[in-house]
Amino acid sequence: MTKLYLVRHGETVDNVNCIIQGQTQGKLTANGIKQAEMLAVELAGIHLDAIVASDLARAVDTAEVIAIRHSLDVETTAMLRERDWGGFTGRYIPDLEHEVWPDDIETLDNLLKRASEFIEWIKEKHHGETVLAVGHGIINKAIQAVYLGKKMNEVQRMQNAEVRILEL
Repeated sequence: MTKLYLVRHGETVDNVNCIIQGQTQGKLTANGIKQAEMLAVELAGIHLDAIVASDLARAVDTAEVIAIRHSLDVETTAMLRERDWGGFTGRYIPDLEHEVWPDDIETLDNLLKRASEFIEWIKEKHHGETVLAVGHGIINKAIQAVYLGKKMNEVQRMQNAEVRILEL
């Protein structure tokens, strides 16, 4: 069995400003760094074999704060990237309520396929290990939906620097 500590990155400037980040790098706020540090302290007594993160800066920066306490390197993967919001990327979220979705947004089917591929990759590459993975709100929701066999809207969204444990 592989134990997966699934984490959402710390708070970012765009989170605070209600901007859709999608697959942009993002920058942690001072509070986001503090959230990552608090999570690192919380997880300090837990043995981790590996730490993986989305290859976007906000996830890597969060993972690195935790990795330092465990003397581990952070492995990155595009499978953990946030949903690609296409033409909505960089837009103010409240302004989008009545907008028609552009055709360039990553489909839900593609997102769930990526989530499934990530789970299989972790099970194969880190079989029997304890792994911490830092992702993003929507991809983490998709990973949990696949794991639990539920629809996306049946999975509660994770808060910044929240951790959920999955046994694969």
